[in-house]
Amino acid sequence: MAAPKKAAASSPQDKTNGGSPPEFTREQELKALREMLLIRRFEEKAGQLYGMGAIGGFCHLYIGQEAVVVGMQMALKDGDQVITGYRDHGHMLATGMEANGVMAELTGRRGGYSKGKGGSMHMFSVEKKFYGGHGIVGAQVSLGAGLAFANRYRGNDSVAVAYFGDGASNQGQVYESFNMAELWKLPAIFVIENNRYAMGTSVSRASALQDFSKRGLSFNIPGHQVDGMDVRAVKAAGDEAVAWCRAGKGPVILEMQTYRYRGHSMSDPAKYRTREEVEKVRHDQDPIEQVRNRLLAAKMSEQDLKAIDAEVRDIVNASADFAQHDPEPDASELWTDVYR
Repeated sequence: MAAPKKAAASSPQDKTNGGSPPEFTREQELKALREMLLIRRFEEKAGQLYGMGAIGGFCHLYIGQEAVVVGMQMALKDGDQVITGYRDHGHMLATGMEANGVMAELTGRRGGYSKGKGGSMHMFSVEKKFYGGHGIVGAQVSLGAGLAFANRYRGNDSVAVAYFGDGASNQGQVYESFNMAELWKLPAIFVIENNRYAMGTSVSRASALQDFSKRGLSFNIPGHQVDGMDVRAVKAAGDEAVAWCRAGKGPVILEMQTYRYRGHSMSDPAKYRTREEVEKVRHDQDPIEQVRNRLLAAKMSEQDLKAIDAEVRDIVNASADFAQHDPEPDASELWTDVYR
């Protein structure tokens, strides 16, 4: 039996392997810090509001994984599309959606991105090219391939980024999407956010192949493992993947090795791992602290960094205030946006 065909020498897999990630400029570090802090503080506030009963239904927080979406957004340009699963608030904020609208949707208010009718897992913004927020595990991967197909069909150079987790990686529709994406050389980046525990089971117990970057080998899709806790590494891998797609060479798989600090959702006590494990990751690999430490080493003052955090907290606090005082949807909204 012939050996599996290897990725071309110029693939992102080979270009980004090994070595330290490229250094950021001061401007890039500050942008990454602010964007990641916005997501972190927003999610912390969302957790508080959930505990107060202001947010109902499901609520999946992105705390710990901020470098993945922030780094990828730094590699994209206007016109590129993003789609993800239900751990989606961070992706919304990173694509430029307003904190007020996201928080208002969480609390079911008129000013929410889905008019208060979608909740945590169902928000969209065509303007920002964010196509959800999807509650069905793995469904967004097929839709992401569809977005990439539309780009190829229209002859533009836009790239579609489909985010999904280690748990969703075992869904059959994911592999169907891989096959079609490579068959038609679609400009799709499949970002696997491997936070190690899916809904609550370690990847070592749930996945026969734990190197998720190799999930596309049978389809000849190049893949690469990325330090998803280092925003510089994420952007570097994203830059290579975007260039590959825009050149018409087909899809790419990026396995972002990351970690969520909270449970799968707000109702998950996360007893399947130790407190010591979580604290060690926080201490050694926290994506925000990495950037803060580099800025401090570059002689930026602690006071200036605190000022950025204070500015972000003001935005988040204002969004929480808006979300708790904005009116709820009128009962007549039950009959709008319904297709038959």
